[in-house]
Amino acid sequence: DRRALLELEISNKALEIILPITPIEQALAAIWAEVLGVEVSIHDNFFDIGGHSLTATQIISRIRQVLSVELPQRSLFEAPTIAELSKVLETTYPTLLNKSPIIQPIVRNEELALSFAQQRLWVLDKLEESAATYNISAGLKLIGKLHVYALNMAVQEIVRRHEILRTTFPIVEGNPVQAVAVAQTITISTVDLRSLPESQQPNQVQRLADIEAQQPFDLATGPLLRVQLLVLAESSHVLLVTMHHIISDGWSISIFINEVAALYKAFYESKPSLLPELTIQYADFAAWQRQWLSGQVLETQLNYWRNQLQGIPPLLELPSDRPRPAVQTFSGNTQSFELDIQLTQKLEYLSQNSGTTLFMTLLAAFVVLLARYSGQQDIVIGSPIANRNRQEIEQLIGFFVNTLVLRSTVDDNPKFSQLLQRVKQTALDAYAHQDLPFEQLVEALQPERSLSYSPLFQVMFVLQNAPSKELQLPGLTLTPIATTRRESKFDLTLAMEQTPTGLIGEWEYNTDLFDATTIQRLTENFQTLLSGIVVNPEQTVFELPLLTPSQLEHILVESNQTYTQYSDGECLHKIFEKQVELTPDAVAVVFEDESLTYRQLNQRANQLAHYLQSKGVKPDVLVGIC
Repeated sequence: DRRALLELEISNKALEIILPITPIEQALAAIWAEVLGVEVSIHDNFFDIGGHSLTATQIISRIRQVLSVELPQRSLFEAPTIAELSKVLETTYPTLLNKSPIIQPIVRNEELALSFAQQRLWVLDKLEESAATYNISAGLKLIGKLHVYALNMAVQEIVRRHEILRTTFPIVEGNPVQAVAVAQTITISTVDLRSLPESQQPNQVQRLADIEAQQPFDLATGPLLRVQLLVLAESSHVLLVTMHHIISDGWSISIFINEVAALYKAFYESKPSLLPELTIQYADFAAWQRQWLSGQVLETQLNYWRNQLQGIPPLLELPSDRPRPAVQTFSGNTQSFELDIQLTQKLEYLSQNSGTTLFMTLLAAFVVLLARYSGQQDIVIGSPIANRNRQEIEQLIGFFVNTLVLRSTVDDNPKFSQLLQRVKQTALDAYAHQDLPFEQLVEALQPERSLSYSPLFQVMFVLQNAPSKELQLPGLTLTPIATTRRESKFDLTLAMEQTPTGLIGEWEYNTDLFDATTIQRLTENFQTLLSGIVVNPEQTVFELPLLTPSQLEHILVESNQTYTQYSDGECLHKIFEKQVELTPDAVAVVFEDESLTYRQLNQRANQLAHYLQSKGVKPDVLVGIC
């Protein structure tokens, strides 16, 4: 009786909940319940009940605020239960007092400085000559009776609440500053598509969404927020929201949409806003950041990154379909794929058993993929981090996201399980030094610069886990819609997101370097690699499966049948495979003081085949080299 077993399991789980006793345990339990949204036992493992790197950051920020204790995020990985973490706090509490200053509102009677991230983006915008490279877009399908007045009121209230949405960036005495308008009205432009046949509407919606996303902003004059409403029918609309990255990030888009929902409901019901007033604004954060990130704090952060990134390769040379242009372009496209729920669950299980997060497991797999494709053993990947590591900025719209530079080496051909632990330590160390803005890191390291590629890294990995909740509006259902991007800030970006039906992924790639067929092959190899990892994480990274059955068939059978037939009709690789089976440990080849067995030679041949195929080597050349 499976239902009875499930009920028994739930009942037993409830009986197992051990409530907190000490004041520190009680404080931690309240923090965990707030962040995770579930009642927890003091012996529950944080990562087994839904925790991940982002929620770990929120836990640490609340501990800082509630207990006045500064803990590294590593502490939660090393002591992942309330019982264990409370002991850490009890034994080290006197030495962990928080010394970082509180973010306070600043006086508005003087010029407001940009944050470090804004300053760099302002420069990039000028270099791009007002292109749309740094636009951020989102779309919502609204089904039901829409109260346009309530929607408009909601948008205007959000603009009032968040100063950054009323901010422009004029030049004063040669330098950009933040200029905040006292009041500003955002006009929601409306496009009526009801005259189009229903079958033609999706294409037109996509076309208008693309046009909207490609429309540049003027940072000096603004506004830097646009909202457009597409009317498809009386009970069907599409809402398009576009902001410039200098005032927003992915987390901010989620805040904007959540506040639209909350305010729409209030105004629809003729009630006042229930959202609490913001105690600080983005300009306050920018001033705090410049004051705090200086002196010894800045030097400590810089020293870590200098040591971590010393001697990194200037370029990850992935096999491309065309030579790299002399000047980097940002022409791009996207391609999506899905991992089924079974593979997703196996990856989650591997992460839990390894004491890592899903982000770390996927990142380690991506490192293997890039090493196998490029033939390089020192892999550097960029990864965005929300950088919302203080509770007071969690509900602010603004440009907080930072970029971490994560370096992994596979020169000793480690087991995947070993690589995963290395990636974990690298990520935890990076989290502890995440406050240094990427733009300052580039300035401090002064890497070899080229107009043809971005500094420090050219490939990025993202796991989307910004907080989101199901939105419910009176008489309306809301469904996010995908917006097409035609830019690629890097050579290649892999963005993944967890859904109830499994992981979904999206490649953003530079179309001047890669064809769509190459990206499709990359997807197939990545899925094969992930499947091999969950089956045997103890396999070394260069022996993990990479090629699909059809790719192997093409290399080992079709090519050999064409170019290496013996007189008896048997292919060369078949003869060799038989010898490997007969005498796997017999010496097959000797060169100077090194010898290889048939088993070892077979492994080398497979590695070579994978590498050459990733370089686009033709079958006849491939077989000849082998």
